[in-house]
Amino acid sequence: MKSVNELRMVFDSKSVNEGFARVAVSSFLACIDPNIEELTDIKTAVSEAVTNSVVHGYCEREGKIYITVSILEKNKVKIRIRDKGVGIENVEKAMEPLFTTVGGERSGLGFAVMESFMDKVRVSSEPGKGTTVTMEKKIFGKRL
Repeated sequence: MKSVNELRMVFDSKSVNEGFARVAVSSFLACIDPNIEELTDIKTAVSEAVTNSVVHGYCEREGKIYITVSILEKNKVKIRIRDKGVGIENVEKAMEPLFTTVGGERSGLGFAVMESFMDKVRVSSEPGKGTTVTMEKKIFGKRL
């Protein structure tokens, strides 16, 4: 499907940048007039993916997070969030609800939350090379 408009950004893997990512993505999508529920869903999914990169991908050390947001034909939104962190050894296991590698306050629901708010979520990862989360959602606002 052809991209109608696209945003690319790179920022440091600091937890304070999670809010920036949410706002930047939602601001970019304003041109297709998503409703409040659609916007909230996307912001929540972006927050989860960015937080996963910060906490799990880089394990509290610093790296870069890469986000590409594409508005495709027919108001389909594709968001790709990538890190070059430690990667995930077993993606299928990591996507199981309540699975976490760090424990403590972490509930292990990040991928489950993303899947519940987006139409499609794909995760690709290679140990030692990083993780890419690709999410898609249809927006029923105005068309570009």
